[in-house]
Amino acid sequence: MLIEINPENPQLRLIQPLIERLRDGAIICYPTDTGYGVGCDLFHQKAIKRLMQIKKRPEGKPFSFMCSSLKDISDYAHVSNRAYRLMKKNLPGAYTFVLPGSKLVPKIMATRQKTVGIRVPSHPICLLLLETLGNPLVNTSIPVDSDHPVPAEAYEIEMLLGNRVDIIIDGGSIYPDPSTLIDLTGDEPVILRQGKGDIAPFL
Repeated sequence: MLIEINPENPQLRLIQPLIERLRDGAIICYPTDTGYGVGCDLFHQKAIKRLMQIKKRPEGKPFSFMCSSLKDISDYAHVSNRAYRLMKKNLPGAYTFVLPGSKLVPKIMATRQKTVGIRVPSHPICLLLLETLGNPLVNTSIPVDSDHPVPAEAYEIEMLLGNRVDIIIDGGSIYPDPSTLIDLTGDEPVILRQGKGDIAPFL
């Protein structure tokens, strides 16, 4: 099912029916500030397992997830004062932060070290989805093999994934550019992957 939503002023009346589907375990594709993502409700374990099959992801290698705000992050991760200050200055934005997970995070979503990857995207559709759902969305990239580029258009995703996902939100063209991955579990930030987000504030 392909749904067109305005990327700058998303219509709540179009978002609300998707929330019920997410709570029932739907897998959806949606636009983010770093390209189209695919995900599900953080608290729907069957949907997470289905997403792992779609991505051919081994257990023990969890996905990251998205929160609607920094306040939301503090429910799902232990955030030091330094980490909080750094994130406050740079969120929402194209960063994924590795943090110690809290007890609220389902076991399937934490690493053996009990860390989690969390981001707050700056895309209006994605933020409205998160705010309306009221809890995080599991987030991963569109599954492609090494011979194919990551799609930038919703219709290309529909051709690629077909009935493996339940809903695709068309929010226009988005050139994929992965988030910058930063470990904030220690005393100093560690850049694990340089992507779209500027690393200068973390050096």
